[in-house]
Amino acid sequence: MFDVKEAEQKRRSPAEIAMMVQDGWECFSDIAAVIPPEITDALADRAINGEVKGVRWGSILDIEPLRILSKEASRGITPVSWFSGKQFAAAVNEGRADIMPCSYKDMPEYAAGLEKLDAIFIRTSSMDSEGFFHVGTAGSLMEVLIKKAEHIFVEADPHMPSHEGCPKLHISEVDAYCESDRELPEVHSAATDEASKRIAEIIADQIPDRATVQLGIGAIPEACGKLLRDKKELGIHTELFSDSYMELIECGAATNAFKEEYTGKSVATVAFGSKKLYSFLEGNLDVLMLPVNVTNDPYLIAKHKNFISINGALEVDLFGQVCAESLGTRHVSGSGGQGDFVRGAVMSEGGKSFIAFPSTAAKGTLSRIKPLLSEGAVVTTGKNDVDMIVTEYGLAKLRGKTLSQRVKALISIAHPDFRDELIFYAKQRGMI
Repeated sequence: MFDVKEAEQKRRSPAEIAMMVQDGWECFSDIAAVIPPEITDALADRAINGEVKGVRWGSILDIEPLRILSKEASRGITPVSWFSGKQFAAAVNEGRADIMPCSYKDMPEYAAGLEKLDAIFIRTSSMDSEGFFHVGTAGSLMEVLIKKAEHIFVEADPHMPSHEGCPKLHISEVDAYCESDRELPEVHSAATDEASKRIAEIIADQIPDRATVQLGIGAIPEACGKLLRDKKELGIHTELFSDSYMELIECGAATNAFKEEYTGKSVATVAFGSKKLYSFLEGNLDVLMLPVNVTNDPYLIAKHKNFISINGALEVDLFGQVCAESLGTRHVSGSGGQGDFVRGAVMSEGGKSFIAFPSTAAKGTLSRIKPLLSEGAVVTTGKNDVDMIVTEYGLAKLRGKTLSQRVKALISIAHPDFRDELIFYAKQRGMI
């Protein structure tokens, strides 16, 4: 039991919570559906009205419109992206937001090392009968943020799932909370085109029964998930728990019965997707939302036999360097966990890492396999870590190959319209 009177005394409106934030505060809100829209909107309104200044607000992956990321709110708030969605990326590219370059796995360490963390704002489930709020869609940085923050503000929302495998905090740890009743943001993958379907077919043929699988974000991992429904006894150890995993569990393809670690459990650090997915998580005893420094630890990943990692990219050069986070100098997202899962997969006995993407961009006018990465492009996965590259034209195994072998393999899976150009460049450079 808990003190009901204490809980009632801590109940506030979003505007009242926003009024508690002081000039110069360092604040944070963790990831995706955990970002509380009503508290951050109220804080943005204060900034827009000139009532607060010098506030820095960090977060990871915006998946719904947020007023705190608007141009008007930048008068008093500097957002700091630790990984960007569309609105955060726009703020970065317009010079209104800062970025924290790091892998997702290292973010708890970075957060713990912040000079100060004045407040965190998080969306949780409604308070239960024992005074606990559950963060059903993220392990992420929650453990560190709760320990580090001077003040904790909660937006309790009945639409946030509650289950035993997720972080929770007690009313006694909370400075103030408000109640909201907003549906969690739904995120659906882009429609799967023919190129993505072909890529998924190539990858699915490489995945054995009883493999443990990590699917990244996007149309290709989504297409892969659909083709894995005929597999048997798959395991789930991933960064993002999406609808694809829910469907693999429901159809019986994923059982987690043969995983070497967390046997019988699906392991992830964040979840977002459809309304059905959020309902699936409610009360689910078989899904664990663990801290990201656990889920994304390459050495833990490597303990799983036949670990399969599937991620995307924006472009790859002839050395095998992968850019998955910028278009030249233009910021798109961040490093995320790609590098950690690539390394963990290749250390796994029988493991494989796939970086997959359509061969062209800009309606077929640009090759994604390039002689050199675009000027200013950020390397997400280095040439020494990359394993296999896949386009709709085939699979190029790069790990353990010489430069000339890599170049020939990559050109063979480039779009035919660009192969002569790539061959010409490679010969000029003495690469083949």
